[in-house]
Amino acid sequence: MLTLRRAEAADAAAVQALTRAAYAKWVPVIGREPKPMTADYAKAVRLNRIDLAYLGDELAGLIETIDRSDHLLIENVAVAPSRHGQGIGRALMAHAETVARAAGYRELRLYTNQRFETSVGLYLRLGYRIDREEEVANLGVGVFMSKPT
Repeated sequence: MLTLRRAEAADAAAVQALTRAAYAKWVPVIGREPKPMTADYAKAVRLNRIDLAYLGDELAGLIETIDRSDHLLIENVAVAPSRHGQGIGRALMAHAETVARAAGYRELRLYTNQRFETSVGLYLRLGYRIDREEEVANLGVGVFMSKPT
């Protein structure tokens, strides 16, 4: 059974390790480390909301969200490679919707690299729409998506 808890400062290294493992598959696709692989998670744990998903004692996934003035931004979703295809990403995205509604937001937003086709496809299946695509420094072609809560 999947359980969630909020990350604390002591979790920063585990957040970084899981994120690096989850995004490693994209390095050959885009020719560099994606932005989440290079983030400062000691800072992110302090400033943002990072919820950790556990299967028993195993950290299986995480979702990082940022409060904005008019929406909740999904900054990072990472699932352990050994747990891909088990519904953890979907569960984390559903959790973000619950967080957004509880905070009174009417919209969730996210962005991803256009070349992360499986991610874009998942977000579309979850009801997100593509708002725009544009070239972004250190991202490539960004796909900016949103969904009402």
